[in-house]
Amino acid sequence: MIPRYQRILFWCLVAAILIVAAFLYHAHRQTQRRLAAPADETPIAAPVSTSTQDVTLYLANDADATVAPSQVSFALPDDPTSRARALLDHLLNSYAQPGSAHPLQGGPAVEDVFLVPNTPSTDTHSTDKTETAIVNLTSAFCDRHPSGIQVETLTIRSIVQTLHAAFPRITQVRFLVDGQPRETLAGHADLTRTYSVTTENPQPTTSN
Repeated sequence: MIPRYQRILFWCLVAAILIVAAFLYHAHRQTQRRLAAPADETPIAAPVSTSTQDVTLYLANDADATVAPSQVSFALPDDPTSRARALLDHLLNSYAQPGSAHPLQGGPAVEDVFLVPNTPSTDTHSTDKTETAIVNLTSAFCDRHPSGIQVETLTIRSIVQTLHAAFPRITQVRFLVDGQPRETLAGHADLTRTYSVTTENPQPTTSN
């Protein structure tokens, strides 16, 4: 006859095995669901501690080839470079929303934004301090951007004017792609040039 303590130990072991098996099965199902879920490539907004504020975005419209100001409210970080990147992320992500007047695919678009002081004026009494914004785009954004003179130029104008509205000291904007020079955005808009914020309609160059 099996001693009572051995029977108790046996059933305790059986119960422990069943509990572990149930836990492993649950974890396996959760992993399968995560792997089967579609990937969301939309960038996650950087955590911010500031309150919501009004900002002006210059939104492109393909129908009439215009870029017009639109005031929106959302939180932005205080650091200027982080603020500029978050601003452009919000701008370009808005074009991926249903009903956009300038439809672009979603996903990561801006790696970094650098603000570089311009060479001081030869006028030693001048107190104006202007900056050039260097926008480092992702190659994925450029590769999936629609190709065409108008659509590419509108994207450039939208970025340039939005940056100047938020940072009046920015007078020029240059572009890199994955940290390197690139000839065009998607075959037409020239990314080798410096764009001035006073340029109402920057003319692109067509790649060969």
